[in-house]
Amino acid sequence: MELTKKWLVMIVVVSLLVGGGVTAATLELLDEPNEQASPTNEQEQEEQEDENSEQKEQEDYSDLDALSYTMNIIEDEYVKEVSREKLIEGALEGIVNKLGDPYSEYMNAETMEQFQSQIESTFEGIGAEVTKRDNYITIVSPIKNTPAERAGIRPNDRILEVDGKSLEGMSVFEAVSLIRGEKGSDVTLTIDRPGDGEPFKVTITRDTIPVTTVYSEVEEQDGKKVGILEIRSFSEKTSQEFSKELKKLEDEENIDGLVIDVRGNPGGLLNSVQEILGNFLPKDEPFMQVSMRDGDPQPYYLKQSGEKDYPISVLTNEGSASASEILAGAMKEVGGYEIVGKTTFGKGTVQQTMEVGDGLLKLTVMNWLDPSGDKINEVGVEPTVKAEQPEFFYTSLIQTEEPLEYNQTGQEVVKMQVMLEGLGYKPGRTDGYFNQETQTALENFQKQNDLDVTGTLNEKTEAALEQQILDAVDNAKYDEQLQKAMEVLFK
Repeated sequence: MELTKKWLVMIVVVSLLVGGGVTAATLELLDEPNEQASPTNEQEQEEQEDENSEQKEQEDYSDLDALSYTMNIIEDEYVKEVSREKLIEGALEGIVNKLGDPYSEYMNAETMEQFQSQIESTFEGIGAEVTKRDNYITIVSPIKNTPAERAGIRPNDRILEVDGKSLEGMSVFEAVSLIRGEKGSDVTLTIDRPGDGEPFKVTITRDTIPVTTVYSEVEEQDGKKVGILEIRSFSEKTSQEFSKELKKLEDEENIDGLVIDVRGNPGGLLNSVQEILGNFLPKDEPFMQVSMRDGDPQPYYLKQSGEKDYPISVLTNEGSASASEILAGAMKEVGGYEIVGKTTFGKGTVQQTMEVGDGLLKLTVMNWLDPSGDKINEVGVEPTVKAEQPEFFYTSLIQTEEPLEYNQTGQEVVKMQVMLEGLGYKPGRTDGYFNQETQTALENFQKQNDLDVTGTLNEKTEAALEQQILDAVDNAKYDEQLQKAMEVLFK
């Protein structure tokens, strides 16, 4: 039996979606003998086949018939030539996009490689995790000490354009492919910051984003040593890195308390956070629950249990997402530890990845809940102790080619005033009007830093001001959330 082009397309699509078993069944069905009477000549046979084909298309118009029929029409009639592979890829993307789920996505071979590099290796870019929320490409969190953070990118910033190209209608991985690039190259993002008025542009120089995910340091609080363990993401080796750094803090530094910092941590691998929690929590209580489409929520338990004889607190902010929220929720509810900072991002869904042809399907298969069974998605984990950062922590770098001077107004003046105020120079206002008090504050900054005292923000003054702000952001004494997290350890 001769297989028509329509059936061949259907076989390919079904094979990609659900595997060879269904394909074999389809082939077997198509190979069944045709019991219709044979036409008396070749012309009549062709006419009969055409009539049968039309009748089947009208009377037996299954879902896959509609898909393959549409693809055939496009292949045969579209004004430009288009490959079947491109149509199949578009069909797969469309099926997944129709779910309306920002975390479910079909990735072709190229975007699949980008996705895997986020977990397995370093990459070159700006250093920010993004998602799609309310049809906008949205920052989940800038990664600490990356170009995105240094440029003042914040959680929940919406990226409208990349180098002047609109992201409207793009998938996350299409947007990521534009944002990433070679180390040392620049990319200009148009940012819409909810509540901040007009969108603004920020130019960021790309860099290599490191693979190390855990960093440790020691601070002092009331004469006691506090270990700080910062987890920047949960990747394949994070739990090993965490154990190594924790052991060093305990054995070499003899810490009296511990702060686990997951601010700006966009999440990652579930088994990684599970292994970390095994250092602090009992294994006979669930550390999370999951709910699937059918059935009651199911508890998840740790494979090992641990307990520490020193106090512990956890730092979160609006950039703490997914696996970070699992850690924070478990430490809060099971361990009874203080959670300090701000409410987390609210990403409470679990994705499974499956190979589909040369691509990858990332599909939401369950929701995860906190240990008590409460919803996390679009809600987040509330801190037990709320703490804000100084305003200058969230200020993006000044973007102007002309000096700022007395009597000017605008968003760049706001940034300068916030920076001056954060450093203690008292500009008098932060509303974007460059008044006399702001000029005096700027002159004082120039005097203190051996700059020409002009009262104008020129290139040298701008560079010095921004560098001091970046240094302050990295200085623990200005980090009010960290200070609060250490303070609650010894209450």
